[in-house]
Amino acid sequence: MRIATLLFILVFTSSFVAGPPIVDKKIIKDDLPFLVEFYKTRHKNPEISLQEKGTSKALATELRKVGFTVTENFGGYGIVGVFKNGNGPTILYRTDMDALPMYEKTDLAYQSQLKATLNGEEVGTMHSCGHDIHMTTWLGTARAMVAMKDKWKGTLLLIGQPAEEIGAGAKMMLEAGLYQKFGVPNYGLGLHSSPTLPAGKVGIGKGFVMASSQSVDINVYGVGSHGASPHMSIDPIVLSSMLVMELQTIVSRNVKPTESAVVTVGTIRGGTVGNIIPDMVTLKLTVRSFKEEVLEVVNKRIKEIARGVGIAAGLPEDKMPEVIIREAGPANFNNPAMTSRVIQSATSAIGKENVIDEEPVMLSEDFSYYGQTEHKVPTVFYWLGTVPDARMKKGDLPGLHSPFYYPQPEISLETGVTVTSQALMDLFNTKM
Repeated sequence: MRIATLLFILVFTSSFVAGPPIVDKKIIKDDLPFLVEFYKTRHKNPEISLQEKGTSKALATELRKVGFTVTENFGGYGIVGVFKNGNGPTILYRTDMDALPMYEKTDLAYQSQLKATLNGEEVGTMHSCGHDIHMTTWLGTARAMVAMKDKWKGTLLLIGQPAEEIGAGAKMMLEAGLYQKFGVPNYGLGLHSSPTLPAGKVGIGKGFVMASSQSVDINVYGVGSHGASPHMSIDPIVLSSMLVMELQTIVSRNVKPTESAVVTVGTIRGGTVGNIIPDMVTLKLTVRSFKEEVLEVVNKRIKEIARGVGIAAGLPEDKMPEVIIREAGPANFNNPAMTSRVIQSATSAIGKENVIDEEPVMLSEDFSYYGQTEHKVPTVFYWLGTVPDARMKKGDLPGLHSPFYYPQPEISLETGVTVTSQALMDLFNTKM
């Protein structure tokens, strides 16, 4: 009896001491000079949505160098890298690739000077949402996982996704047959640069972490006339002003107080000069929520309020405001069990003090599509701290999509590669 008990204790203790495989931080540290240089090159050469040809080629080339089988031009300029390493789960890890059509104002030595053509107009280009950090972390993780392939078994499915900024890329790749051609993954992982977390930390939340995003256009019709004869018009600018104010009551008076929603009118376009009352104004809205039933309430009220304003103005039926509601991208939901595992991984990799319990935000990300197919793949999407220490101390925190946003590359990349590699390794070695 004593011998059996002793053997059990020895086996248990041995298993506990050995623990799960730990990432080799020296491999990651030694790779940083290459990664930082790759990051700066990508930062200097941003390509906007649906124009990511050079970016995807650069990523595909680097993946092939370390042994991935790579498919290019999949769903636009999307790329799929596959590394088979024996029997085990398949894990999808995705990066986005596109930049934004805006001029950079950071004054960095590697600031973007590139311009692009969008809708027939010349625009600046900038990685002001951190996609250059995403790509480089993704590549660094690929290189680290290959270097540590003796510590895990399974298939690493790396997705280089175009057109995230316009909410189209994930859907494009799925509709091109991503899961049919490459298999349905057991887990999906992604990350996003944080403009508020210091470099060296990560933020991970459970459940809903990002909202769904929906675009709504409202065409407000009227009767035009001379600006000096408003009595001969039904002024769509006045109606639009009333409509904007009434829309603000939806969240405060129609959405349950314990639920979350956002209704923002981002654009009003109508008229040409001050002395002409136009006959049409267009409003463009973004609508955000976590739950489909909340979104349905908001959409219903938008239609009712628009029609009510038209009736109050005396518009005939054929001139009632036209509400155009586009399909909403789903909210990002972090699978609780998988999230617990990723939190454990991050804690073991960088310490508990550097893993923040992040609250949900009303921003959106089309990474959500990968977990919202009929396969219901468990996914986790986490925040990677990027704020340089000096900016953190000054409280100088430009938001994402700001021309002044930039990350601290070295610490951000080292943290991102370390945490993501550890999470992948643990998922490959854990039965959930």
